[in-house]
Amino acid sequence: MTAQPQIELSNIDKHYGAFHALRDINLTIENGQFVALVGPSGCGKSTLLRSLAGLESISGGTMKIAGEVMNGVPPRKRDVAMVFQSYALYPHMSVLDNLTYSLRLKRRPKVEAEVAANEVAATTGLQKLLKRLPRELSGGQRQRVAMGRAIIRHPKAFLFDEPLSNLDAALRVHMRKEIRALHDRLKATSVYVTHDQIEAMTMADHVVVMREGVIEQQGAPLELYDRPANMFVAGFIGSPAMNFVEGTVDDSGAHVTLTLPDAPSIGIGRALGPGRKVTLGLRPEFLRLATGDKAGLRLSVTTVESTGATTYISSLGEPEIVVVVNGRTDVAAGDTIALTIAPENVHVFDPETGMAI
Repeated sequence: MTAQPQIELSNIDKHYGAFHALRDINLTIENGQFVALVGPSGCGKSTLLRSLAGLESISGGTMKIAGEVMNGVPPRKRDVAMVFQSYALYPHMSVLDNLTYSLRLKRRPKVEAEVAANEVAATTGLQKLLKRLPRELSGGQRQRVAMGRAIIRHPKAFLFDEPLSNLDAALRVHMRKEIRALHDRLKATSVYVTHDQIEAMTMADHVVVMREGVIEQQGAPLELYDRPANMFVAGFIGSPAMNFVEGTVDDSGAHVTLTLPDAPSIGIGRALGPGRKVTLGLRPEFLRLATGDKAGLRLSVTTVESTGATTYISSLGEPEIVVVVNGRTDVAAGDTIALTIAPENVHVFDPETGMAI
C-alpha cells in the first residue's frame, strides 16, 4: 500500500480582492520530506505557507494534511508548528517557559512539560540556557528556542517562514546545517520558505520555484539546476546567475551565431532549424578560458574579483557576461579574453516564451 502524503495541495487559489496571489497550486509533500518554497519577493511563497498554517484562508482548491481536508479548519486544530522570521518569543518568559507554553495551554502536568522541555533542549543545544530571557540570547540561540517550541508539540509538519533572514552570513550557514540535521533526526516533514536559492539548494530534498503566484518548476535541487524549464528558473537557480545571450541558429543547425561583437559561434549539441532565433544560457562556472590559438567567445574584461579560492570575471557591454574561475588568474581589467563552453553545458531557450527548447 502506498503511504499517504503528509501534505496535498490541489488547485489552490488565493485572492486578495482583485489581486490573484496564488494560482492553481498543485503540490504533494511526502511524510519526512524537506521542501523549500523559493522565489523573489511577492511570488506567493509566504502566502502559501500561511495558508498551510491556517493564518490565511484559501479562495479555492483542496488542502489536506495527513489525509484530512483542512479547508476552513482553524490554525490551532491543524497540528502544524510555524517558526517565524521574527522568532515570536515571549520576552518576559524564560527559555524554559517559552518551550513549555504550548503544553501548559493544554494543561499538561508541570513535571511532564519540564521533562519534554529538557529533551527538546538537549536536541537543540539549549540545556544551559533554560533560565535565560530572550533578550539575553544571541540571534542563533533565539532561533533555536523558536524551533524548540515547535518541536515540543510533535506536529504533523514544521513550517519555516524565512527563519534565518535576521542572522549574519556566517551564522546563516551554520544554522541551515543545524536545521537540516534536526530535520533528519526528527524524521520530520518540513516546509521552508526562503528567497535565498542557496539555502533552498543545500537544505531541501524538493525545491519549488515560484513567481507571481505560480509554480514555475519543482523537483530535486540538482534537477532544477541541470534542466531548468524556462529562463526564469535558469536565472534564479545557480550563483552567480546564468548568462543569457541572444543568437541565431546557423545553416548547420548545430551552432548558434551570437549577437555579440565579431559574431562568435557556439555549438549547442543538438540540431535546430537553421535561422531560428534563440537565447543561449551559459552558466558562469562552465565557461572556460581558452588557451593558445583556440577560437572562442572574445570578451573585454571590466572587473576581476577574487576570493582566493574563486575568481569572478565580468565583461564589458550588454549583455554582461560573468565567468567563474577556480583558483586565481592573471586576467586583469582591460584585458581581452577568449572563452569556450562544451555543447552539453549550453542551455537553449525560446526568446519569445522563455521556455527551454
